[in-house]
Amino acid sequence: MNVMQLLILGTGAIVVLILGYAALSGPSAGKESARRLQAVRFRHSESADDKVEAQYRKAVANRKPTHYRKAGSGSRVEALALRLHKTGKGWTLTQYLYVSIGLFVVVAALVILKSGSLLLGIGAGLFVGAGIPHYMVGSAIKKRARAFVAKFPDALELLVRGLRSGLPITETISVVAHELPGPIGEEFKLVTDRMKVGRSMDEALVETANRLDMAEFSFFCITLAIQRETGGNLAETLANLADVLRKRAQMKLKIAAMSSESKASAYIVGSLPFIVFALIYSINPRYLGQFFVDERLIIAGLGGLTWLGIGAYIMAQMVSFEI
Repeated sequence: MNVMQLLILGTGAIVVLILGYAALSGPSAGKESARRLQAVRFRHSESADDKVEAQYRKAVANRKPTHYRKAGSGSRVEALALRLHKTGKGWTLTQYLYVSIGLFVVVAALVILKSGSLLLGIGAGLFVGAGIPHYMVGSAIKKRARAFVAKFPDALELLVRGLRSGLPITETISVVAHELPGPIGEEFKLVTDRMKVGRSMDEALVETANRLDMAEFSFFCITLAIQRETGGNLAETLANLADVLRKRAQMKLKIAAMSSESKASAYIVGSLPFIVFALIYSINPRYLGQFFVDERLIIAGLGGLTWLGIGAYIMAQMVSFEI
């Protein structure tokens, strides 16, 4: 049995494991049971708070559009263009493709010249050419999202001050767009631009929330929609929302601090094999040079990388918390 057959068998086994996991890991029965019990409690409870929450959930469900399509779900190109737009860097699809192809060619050529293995060079080129640009875009998106979430309560408080001074909500949104720098001002400016060309405020906000895909901005849109249907003091509602978002951010920081030790351990354990391999290769290249030539060692290395990836995924899930 040659190397290609073994690789095909290994890939098939991994695919079978993934499909089996996807087929057997359905929705949590405990969470579904708790959700149903909570719905029954809201329906039959005599508490005023439960009745208000039941009306709130019903209003949110009624506001869901009939024809809804998630941003970026049309095609791979549309999803990639949306990711590039979320970075706020002005990167284009052409630039992204040029960088990916350039990294692939350079890394593949270097590995092929160094080891003489065509398959290893192509694999390394694909890994670097597809991985590094994807990682850079993801890092830029997370950095912009953190900046947006950090300043969003300030934007809400600015909206509250504008409403209390007598300005309408559309004017206060325009004030936020001009007064606050960074991603907050950019996104609110897009909302005001859509309203200027004839879109309603609800449509402009829903489109922005769909594109940003952030819980904090979705809370803001739902709050405006519910207040418009049920009435009440919008300034007070937004002030309460700003306070809730600040407490949510504080809870995230507490969880990050509590899980920092576990994350550091996971990073150290995951990086040790690569560090040891690089150190030994720098001391005695001939000793580890067979990993790039010998078919048995190539298969063993690929198997080790596969199990290392599975272990890293499990550790990442163990230290990942949702609020």
